[in-house]
Amino acid sequence: MSSLKLYNEVTAQSSKSTTLLYSSSFSSAIGLLDKSLHQSIYDIYGFVRFADEIVDTFHEYDKATLLATFKADTYAALDNGISLNPILHRFQLTYNQFNIDRALLDAFLYSMEMDLSQQSHDQASYNQYIFGSAEVVGLMCLKIFCNGNDAQYEALKPAAQSLGAAFQKVNFLRDIKADFVGMERMYFPNCDFSNFSLSDKQQIEADIQADFDAALDGIKALPFPCSFVVYVAFKYYYALFNKIKQTNHTALLSTRIRIPDYAKLFIVFKAKIRASLNLL
Repeated sequence: MSSLKLYNEVTAQSSKSTTLLYSSSFSSAIGLLDKSLHQSIYDIYGFVRFADEIVDTFHEYDKATLLATFKADTYAALDNGISLNPILHRFQLTYNQFNIDRALLDAFLYSMEMDLSQQSHDQASYNQYIFGSAEVVGLMCLKIFCNGNDAQYEALKPAAQSLGAAFQKVNFLRDIKADFVGMERMYFPNCDFSNFSLSDKQQIEADIQADFDAALDGIKALPFPCSFVVYVAFKYYYALFNKIKQTNHTALLSTRIRIPDYAKLFIVFKAKIRASLNLL
């Protein structure tokens, strides 16, 4: 075994372990994909997770310096085709293999920088943040799912972006306590969580519903089993969304809404039945 092949295998374990340890639910979903796609999705998740950790978790450190270093190391990895950071090494392998657009990476890293410098948003910056922090991650995964079929990728881009936006906006509603109370972040434009009203919540929910509606046909058009995996994620987030809709708007400031494990298993079970009947 060549030294580079061994290094690639060692770094592969790093991105896989990152995914397994940070998100058991996401890891389970990856397990439903064709095995040939597993590592590439691990590589995307590991990269996104580490960037997110910098802006959301490492409060005792100079986050701006950490993120600037991470950003510079990322671009160096892409240009050099190697990195001694195992997460970045795996990301550059997948990035180059699937010819991921550099503009997607630029938008993602810029959204991470926004988290360090901007605590509230107008409509324009909100849209920019949603695109960079969520929609582009969906587009990176779509590149992998389409596996070189550029026509299919272009056709499914709008649905993938809508789905990523819906997931992120649900996360924002679910995480009001951590984002606003913990870090004084207000992602939704023209919204003051100090005076969060039922009307505010309903307007946000209507916007999220429109994103979910726009995403569904695109999910059905994905190749199987990618369509099944994304459909399971769709149903999980939609269940979370419904639970949020049933929660009093003031309670969201003090409670993080969750879906219990038994309900997650039921979502997968129902999705498998629908897939077997070709009803996705």
